[in-house]
Amino acid sequence: MNIGAIHEAIARAIPEHECLVFRERRFSWAEVSLRTRRLASVLRAHGLGCRRERTELENWESGQDHIALYLHNCNEYLEGMLGAYKARCAPFNVNYRYVEEELSYLFENANARAVIFHASFAPLLEKLRAQLPEVALWLEVDDGSAQHFEGALDYEAALASASPAPPEGLSPDDLYILYTGGTTGMPKGVLWRQQEILRAALLPQGMEPTLDAIVARARRLAGRARGLPAPPFMHGAAHWAAFSLWHAGGAVFVQDSPQRLDAAGIWRLIERERLTLLTIVGDAFARPLLDEIKAGNYDLSSLRTLSSGGAILSAKVKDALLTALPSLRILDVLGSSESGQQGAQVSKSGAAAVTGDFEPNADNALLAEDMQSVLEPGVAASGAVGWLARKGPVPLGYYRDQAKTERTFPVVGGVRFAVPGDRAVLTEDGGVRLLGRDSVTINSGGEKIFAEEVEHALKQHPDVYDVVVTGTPDPRWGQQVTAIVALQPGAQEDEAALRAECARHIARYKLPRAFVFVEALQRSPSGKADYRWAFQTACTHLGIEKP
Repeated sequence: MNIGAIHEAIARAIPEHECLVFRERRFSWAEVSLRTRRLASVLRAHGLGCRRERTELENWESGQDHIALYLHNCNEYLEGMLGAYKARCAPFNVNYRYVEEELSYLFENANARAVIFHASFAPLLEKLRAQLPEVALWLEVDDGSAQHFEGALDYEAALASASPAPPEGLSPDDLYILYTGGTTGMPKGVLWRQQEILRAALLPQGMEPTLDAIVARARRLAGRARGLPAPPFMHGAAHWAAFSLWHAGGAVFVQDSPQRLDAAGIWRLIERERLTLLTIVGDAFARPLLDEIKAGNYDLSSLRTLSSGGAILSAKVKDALLTALPSLRILDVLGSSESGQQGAQVSKSGAAAVTGDFEPNADNALLAEDMQSVLEPGVAASGAVGWLARKGPVPLGYYRDQAKTERTFPVVGGVRFAVPGDRAVLTEDGGVRLLGRDSVTINSGGEKIFAEEVEHALKQHPDVYDVVVTGTPDPRWGQQVTAIVALQPGAQEDEAALRAECARHIARYKLPRAFVFVEALQRSPSGKADYRWAFQTACTHLGIEKP
């Protein structure tokens, strides 16, 4: 139960099958195995690897060298993860939108010992060089930018001269690290044992977690799954989708224009390569893709499944996708960096789509408000608001942060839970209705209002193209609900109509008191709402002095 060991075993079972495709570069399983072995040799030649075994450490520590992946989507990103695992290093994701100060914090916090980066980032890395004396290796990926970082090794040249020796000593205790910025605060490094992240996010829920079972499934399904994870690999949703494809013996495709959401390019790639799976993040990805379907003429008959996670995929947009692609199956996944996949919802043609209600995994639970007990479904707890939690395969904690580890991973009744901060209610049928993240909850006159619940209500109006909701200061109520709205082309601003639509779905005290209309919303590359931008924008437009 080690990610590198699993890839090696599947490569032995289906060596000639296609594994990874980016632009004109097509790699078989055998070729990816050799390339990632060579990368592991490069890392080991620079003294990088596992310094102390997991059993010798506290939960929030690490005994492995950490490798920064500062890359746009490309074959080298996924190779970087696998090569690091095969060297018994721990790769971590770098948000390529970070400015110098944020990068400096991340590299220092993560104790980066090597950086694999696109050449276009060289000028910014030059500014940080003096602050990173512990970095033993700079590995540069040519991206055609004509930039160069002095002293860096060329990625392809380094691989060409390295040994393809098979990895040794791989352990289920080796680390998987995912840095998450969340909706507020500085990024935090979530530490998972590889055995746990495999069970929580990278394998089908409930599957027998043995190497033999994984390889047998991959051999049986070899070549059937051909998927495109459209979000940036620097976010968990995308590389989780990639590894899940690989663990089914599938092939991972990377879009031709990885620095932006190229809707036409995505549909062309799916049509050309006869892809079966597309992974997106909520409405922010789905709406441009829908617009392009209407504008273009594509044969998308091969596409069987569209999966989404990390942000709301509204019922209105789901219905529009199913109208455009009637044979499509939409898989809406609930999860987080701290919990893995916690539930799912499937939508198909012939039934009205819904959003926010999920069938939970067996390890899910709802904790009471005080986090001292577990709410049981089907009893008085049904309808009670609680904390969405997971037991079983959960992270070790946050790297170098014991206090946050203890808050997010509490022990309740002798059981350790992951509690990422989502609020939810239990439904009568044993399902979970997601309300939203507590960190962006609005407190208006003592009433808690979940921003995502209001966003979903507003998205039901046909004139709304995109929306994000935030709380802005109010002298009477403390906070008021403010909606930042981007309208459909040609639609007119009509606050009364938007409030009326909201009132059909949520209680009146949750309705927006103020609206700000903008041309477009600012979101992260993964499609998640930028609530800090929303708050600043709302205060500026409304003339409110920020606290």
